[in-house]
Amino acid sequence: MILVDTSIWIAVFRADRPLRLDATIDFEDVVTCLPVIQEVLQGFDDERAHRTAREAMLSLPVVESPLEESVFLEAVGLYRAARRVGRTIRSSVDCLIAACALRHDLEVLHRDRDYAALATVSSLRQRALRGA
Repeated sequence: MILVDTSIWIAVFRADRPLRLDATIDFEDVVTCLPVIQEVLQGFDDERAHRTAREAMLSLPVVESPLEESVFLEAVGLYRAARRVGRTIRSSVDCLIAACALRHDLEVLHRDRDYAALATVSSLRQRALRGA
């Protein structure tokens, strides 16, 4: 199963030259989490595009819903572990997404350097998607 990060969804939903995610992964394997849904949906200015994206995002299986205190504490632990070894995580939300992935043994598909850094201090499975 694959947790697709916000950085990929941004490319999927862009108006000009959208990323063809179905050419990369099987949609049957895709899941999401509430922090990804929030990040994706808050980025839309156009109401029609927002509704389309909202429908698409909410149709995916959602892990860690509701979010419990323990997932936040795991995210804190990831952030602190990275900081201890000199890695700077730019987004605490990425730590929360990574914690959701770790709790469900999911691979994170992304275009965000934070996940590679988090994988050095945890068992996070991650794959960077370049280009397109």
